Amino acid sequence: MSSNNRMGTIEAHLAEQEYYKPPKEFIEQANVKSSDIYERFDKFPDGFEEYANLLDWYERWDETFDGSNPPFYKWFKGGKINASYNCIDRHLTDRKNQTALLWEGENGEQKNISYQDLYREVNEIAAALKSIGVKENDIVTLHLPMVLELPMTMLACARIGAPHSEVFAGFSASALADRVQDANSEYIVTIDGYYRRGEFLNHIEKTDAAVEEIGGNPTVLVWTRHEKPMVKIKDEYILLKELQGEHKRECVDPVERDAEDILFLMYTSGTTGKPKGCQHRTGGYLSYATGTSKYVLDIKPEDTYWCAADIGWITGHSYIVYGPLALGTTSVMYEGTPDYPHKGRIWEIAERYDVDIFHTSPTAVRMFMKWGEVHLQGYNFNFRLMTSVGEPIQPEAWMWYYEHIGKGSAVIVDTWWQTETGGHLITPLPGATDLKPGSATLPFFGIEPCLMNDKGEEVKGAGEGALCFKRSWPGQMRTVFGDHERFKSTYFQAYPGLYFSGDGARRDQDGYYWITGRIDDVINVSGHRMGTAEIESALVLH
Repeated sequence: MSSNNRMGTIEAHLAEQEYYKPPKEFIEQANVKSSDIYERFDKFPDGFEEYANLLDWYERWDETFDGSNPPFYKWFKGGKINASYNCIDRHLTDRKNQTALLWEGENGEQKNISYQDLYREVNEIAAALKSIGVKENDIVTLHLPMVLELPMTMLACARIGAPHSEVFAGFSASALADRVQDANSEYIVTIDGYYRRGEFLNHIEKTDAAVEEIGGNPTVLVWTRHEKPMVKIKDEYILLKELQGEHKRECVDPVERDAEDILFLMYTSGTTGKPKGCQHRTGGYLSYATGTSKYVLDIKPEDTYWCAADIGWITGHSYIVYGPLALGTTSVMYEGTPDYPHKGRIWEIAERYDVDIFHTSPTAVRMFMKWGEVHLQGYNFNFRLMTSVGEPIQPEAWMWYYEHIGKGSAVIVDTWWQTETGGHLITPLPGATDLKPGSATLPFFGIEPCLMNDKGEEVKGAGEGALCFKRSWPGQMRTVFGDHERFKSTYFQAYPGLYFSGDGARRDQDGYYWITGRIDDVINVSGHRMGTAEIESALVLH
């Protein structure tokens, strides 16, 4: 069938079937089978305790929600918890030999890390970090690609109570320097290089340039992609694999963190051009990432789950590392690009690891669609659930995703959320929601969105406007690191009393939300937000 005929068929299909219902077989096995759960979460804020109860706490919280100083909200106040413990230690009794992380390098390397292996590695890295002086509340900047050392270092930092700040590996030396300086970070963890389209990229040279730009003397720790460094590493840098080797079999007790202690910083683009350090706190964020992983992504411990994103963005933090590992599932990581060495690489990996749940972006779906279904042929994979995240997906792309990748049976959850939100806010409930291709669907449990017009008035019923939220949720960022005023002016000034997302949306007659895109001068590129100033800087360099 030609491309034009296929698109015509899809458009006709959309016209005759507006809703797609989850299959009976999916509903029978789903973590949530009925929309009755929404009623439990209508009891604000107590409904959100259901998320927190998915975790192990050293001390239970005294107060579920403290809204006494808006917009600086607090969740699970007084609770004591450790994210590393919840993602590793608590699983050792029942599933220590189960695979925690399946990693595949672009060059074909494969590594299988069990929960017991992860426990050992993370403890040794935590001991290594402590040995050079990293202590609780020190911010450790990570500049790492999609290698196993990235989630292991994140969890080691969480174990000792040192917030991590991962900078996307593709960012420049200047972007790294800006984020190190803004976070007042004295430690940088990097790598000598990694593979991209068959080429070994020298990554450490970015660190060299960033350190020179910073002008101070941060402690630099270097992972190596292979046993021996592939590029020149400065004498003053510490080889982290060697340092880890000095702490073989050491165990480090997880630090009891207050629910409102920082877990990590995630920098996102702002309208001023200066990136914002979104500050996520331990108890609320981990509860929300875990709850949404269970209810939206339908993750179970026996699943093999693949979020084909990069941990350098919030999607990777929430839905490669913290959410899936807190639930004790197997999470897949891939180092390279989807089309190297061929356009079937993604489906080859999906078949090899028998992936149950596949998580990707509309940009990737459109790319697969452009390549054509010929590149899907010959691969035996069957996804139970698929996601779309990061940007709106056109109905035509949704249908292609459903018919060709989901084979007409996988449930699709098209989600809306942001770096600032920590997890999904508008999303289908896969076992209980009828789906509309292209719609982010309905507000998630306990979430209360609203649309505001140009006059600052709320739009009732069907209509379009600025997407805002009336009340807090546990995964919400707490502030912009070091700049409370910017936090208030960016998110709460335009519509007083409401969280303003920066996105526009349309609500149809059934209450379904359709995201219309950014309404500020931040540009969404493949689901990653970039300010116009950052793009202008890149153009000047070229």
